Amino acid sequence: MTRNVMLTAALLSTSFLCSCTASGPSTTASDPAKEPARTAAPEYFLLRPEVEKAYGYTHAVKIGDDIKISGAVSMDDKGTPTAVGDLEQQMKNAYADLDKVLKHYGYTFDDVIVENVYTTNMAEFLKAAAYRNTIYTKQFPTGTWLEVKGLALPEFMIEIELEAHKAKP
Repeated sequence: MTRNVMLTAALLSTSFLCSCTASGPSTTASDPAKEPARTAAPEYFLLRPEVEKAYGYTHAVKIGDDIKISGAVSMDDKGTPTAVGDLEQQMKNAYADLDKVLKHYGYTFDDVIVENVYTTNMAEFLKAAAYRNTIYTKQFPTGTWLEVKGLALPEFMIEIELEAHKAKP
């Protein structure tokens, strides 16, 4: 496993562990409808099972009304990078994969509350960032944009991770 892959895995693990801590006021155990989301069993989703097993991650997990989605990159179903050298197309490909994950759970980009973007070229990302207006049509989520030295494979120029929440009707 390369240093970048290990670092990415460590960052994703840390992000996941930190984001899964309990928060907010406690509720009474006598009313299951008021139980915190953390009591729900996690529901895992593999977008590309063979690739995810090889790299040692799950693409998404739903706990209660919350979804944590691992960083999406521009790759085909075999894990081969696509749109090499074209950051804007890589971004569009990553959003297409994120859309598949959200739809799997019955969510949309309107339910996204956190978006973190990691890019190897912030100047290029900023030029292409207007594309996000077609993704987030109601409101933008919170999030962070970081320029990084590298991602899991040198061909990847952008990685986007999400958190989503949908209140029960």
